[in-house]
Amino acid sequence: MSAYPVPDASGFIKLDAMENPFDLPAPLKAQLAQRLTDVLLNRYPVPSYRAVKDALAAKLGVPEGCPVMLGNGSDELIHLVLQACAKPGAVALAPLPGFVMYEMSARLNGVKFVGVPLAANFSLNLPAMLMAIAEHKPAVIFIAYPNNPTGNLWSDSDIEQIVRAAPGLVVIDEAYHPFAQQSWMNRLAQFDKVLVMRTLSKLGLAGIRLGYMAGSARWIEQFEKVRPPYNVNVLTEAAALFMLEHLDVLDAQAAQLRSERTRLFDALKQMKGVMPHPSAANFILTRVPDAAGWMAGLKARGILIKNVSGMHPLLSGCLRLTVGTPQENDRLIAALTELAHT
Repeated sequence: MSAYPVPDASGFIKLDAMENPFDLPAPLKAQLAQRLTDVLLNRYPVPSYRAVKDALAAKLGVPEGCPVMLGNGSDELIHLVLQACAKPGAVALAPLPGFVMYEMSARLNGVKFVGVPLAANFSLNLPAMLMAIAEHKPAVIFIAYPNNPTGNLWSDSDIEQIVRAAPGLVVIDEAYHPFAQQSWMNRLAQFDKVLVMRTLSKLGLAGIRLGYMAGSARWIEQFEKVRPPYNVNVLTEAAALFMLEHLDVLDAQAAQLRSERTRLFDALKQMKGVMPHPSAANFILTRVPDAAGWMAGLKARGILIKNVSGMHPLLSGCLRLTVGTPQENDRLIAALTELAHT
């Protein structure tokens, strides 16, 4: 195991971490700054976080009767779920390739991790998933919806079969919900063992590190027992409350990124030797003739992207391209076009 790598992005167009590339409008930044000046930094947060939980539920579609739990990003929520499930012999299961933190957090908590390979076209291998569930009886199953790094959504019928077969919890990770616009949140009342997890990072607030998870009260109450009492700081809480009052700004940015995703995908399809995969996220997984060479070529042109070709055999030759601003995407398209003609 090695530390999670984060390259220095100074001086580069940063298209490697699935961030929202847009800053806030200057007047809104000034209002936010004023709000933050009123925060009492000498006091601990109120550990119930009632105000921000209520705002998240009201603004982001959490069903009535489903409590919300907060985390320092969704990474912490993944860790806490696995920590709570970490009894001897416990198993966590997820499709692969998938979000690396599922396996990393499982290993750090002493939970056996079982990865089930996707089909060659990155679709969910439902028979293999059901077979693995029957064999390993996982305490928790993670389903990224859409998946990272492939970007695709699984079919609801496949997920429902997995949920019905699962002997334990199913965590549906909707980190990219602003770009997919499909959700299991409104189905929580139907399935007691489903939790929906999201983050504000992809919406445009990666710097404040706030994730949230909703589900049945009997489950959320148990996970609250392992949550540190002050895991979300007062500045994060105040910034989140402020931005939820101005959610229309972030929603408009997400809409522009969805439009730019289509434009970038269409441009990639026209390039020689380039195979982009349809995406419901704010990135596009793209197979190229020489992943390492093209990544180096993009870096030489001032653009950082992610080479995922070594993450899993199914990702051989693949780069993950974050959707940027129109100007950033123009630069990326121009650079990739040059590489495709060399």
